Amino acid sequence: MDIAAKNKKASFLYEFLEKFEAGIVLKGTEVKSLRNKKVNINDGYVRFRDNELYVTGVNISPYEQGNRANHDPARDRKLLLHKREIKRIFTKIQTKGLTLIPTMMYFNKRGIAKLELRLCKGKSRADKRDKLKKKTVERDIRREMLNRN
Repeated sequence: MDIAAKNKKASFLYEFLEKFEAGIVLKGTEVKSLRNKKVNINDGYVRFRDNELYVTGVNISPYEQGNRANHDPARDRKLLLHKREIKRIFTKIQTKGLTLIPTMMYFNKRGIAKLELRLCKGKSRADKRDKLKKKTVERDIRREMLNRN
């Protein structure tokens, strides 16, 4: 698996509940930029439009050797999922108020671009503070254990 981009900020902001793998409709120059890892998915989110899913806010930089046929970096891109998966995601988002965000963009073993999506719930400020506090305590414990040895 060749990872093109990761959304590291997402695990801090959201609590992950479910994971989905979706294909993504891309143009030729977008694929070349992805292979060069010129993509940013940190501000990305998924929208429903006409019973289909579209990812918005994902920025794939224009290909450097591209000509006038180069792509628009900030366009919405269609996601490829089965209808039953789309229906299941839609009902969970509508009933529970969850969010669907992209966490990773990669090429699978066959060289096909995929987008890992996570169904998630936003964390409160207190949850974020607790996580940071726990992380610093664990780091201090590790440091103490190393000093004792």
